[in-house]
Amino acid sequence: MLPLEDETLDRTFSALAHPARRAILGRLARGEVASVSELAEPFDISLMAVSRHVKVLEHAGLISREKQGRSRWCRFEPDAIGEAKDWIETHQRYWSAQLDALARYLKDVE
Repeated sequence: MLPLEDETLDRTFSALAHPARRAILGRLARGEVASVSELAEPFDISLMAVSRHVKVLEHAGLISREKQGRSRWCRFEPDAIGEAKDWIETHQRYWSAQLDALARYLKDVE
């Protein structure tokens, strides 16, 4: 079984793997709060398909949904994306250091 941290990252990266989910998240990340039907407007897919994408984003913790009347309003939750950003930055620093060491080695070999 994966540590909780790994499961969270897996859900986040899996949710971000689909272009429709990235578009939905991008819209919400600009500070908009939108209903599922509003989020579905720019897509040429069914409302049910958009609803499934929203559920994936919610399961990953990237958005939250709140029911008000007959509508469910979606809001961006930045903490989950922050964990993914931290993971990427850690690995970027590692590989940058490795590439810098390789460049120094190649310079010395010349």
